[in-house]
Amino acid sequence: MKILSVDDSAIIRRIIRGAVDVLGFEFLEATNGQEALDILEHEAVNLVMLDWNMPILDGYETLLAIRKNPATQHIPVIMVTTESEKTNVIRAIQAGAQHYFTKPFNQEDLMTRILECTSEN
Repeated sequence: MKILSVDDSAIIRRIIRGAVDVLGFEFLEATNGQEALDILEHEAVNLVMLDWNMPILDGYETLLAIRKNPATQHIPVIMVTTESEKTNVIRAIQAGAQHYFTKPFNQEDLMTRILECTSEN
């Protein structure tokens, strides 16, 4: 299983890597949405952990691009972000995000959601 963490914060990527390592999955990372889309072109990824606020291509635009591409539209996406405005949470879920976590988050809850998404995939 490959998990892609997309976040411009190295600290958040490191925290997510810790959860992914505990679960025994392979970890990939990107610092923005464009890097993530580039990785998704070449790697078979089982889950994307996606921040909202990033440079170059934000998380919402990245989510839309993932859902639009037939090669990636099946990949579960968990939004992991400081963006907590209710309308944005609703937009992300309507666009196809499976879960929405606001930072800071509990690592145990995150691992539970990762397992839920990867067992469906």
